[in-house]
Amino acid sequence: MALIEMKTAKITEKGQIAIPKDMLAFEGFEEGKKIVILAFEDRVELRPLKQFNDRMFAAVMSEKILSKDWLSKEDEKAWKDL
Repeated sequence: MALIEMKTAKITEKGQIAIPKDMLAFEGFEEGKKIVILAFEDRVELRPLKQFNDRMFAAVMSEKILSKDWLSKEDEKAWKDL
């Protein structure tokens, strides 16, 4: 994918950033839309959530989120030896 534009942003005390207004024009970055934050060894990427299919979405979900659906003793017993 080719680089289209580059801007800077300042990180606040709370770890927040503001996406520059002209970059909000990119499809999927509208107010109220969810984004995915991908952390690599050398960079962090922000992507609109709609770019991910169901299999990719599961890969970016945190263990804490996934554990909400997997906290029963039956599940732990079934998977303990894997």
